[in-house]
Amino acid sequence: MLYLGGLSGAGVLTYGGATAGPAEYDFDGFMTKNGQVAGSGEIRMSSEALRGAFGRKDLQLRTADGRVLNLLFSDKQLRSQGNAAHVDVAGELPPASNWPR
Repeated sequence: MLYLGGLSGAGVLTYGGATAGPAEYDFDGFMTKNGQVAGSGEIRMSSEALRGAFGRKDLQLRTADGRVLNLLFSDKQLRSQGNAAHVDVAGELPPASNWPR
């Protein structure tokens, strides 16, 4: 995989048509062997909202710039009282040429 750069910002996390709450994100982008852009990184939000969203398969983050990113939690368990979790990212990621380095 080829490292493309990082993205960070804020947005709103949703699942099943409901709003989980505001979230901040910090993602790294990579180009896979088959030429696809993939991401992974961390989201941060209130611990209560994070607990409610953890483990769901239908998570989406709408970023402040209008992108809709599909998120999947990487960890099997959420850290107790934590307000951050690691996620894998897909969806409307920037093309490889548009990642800030």
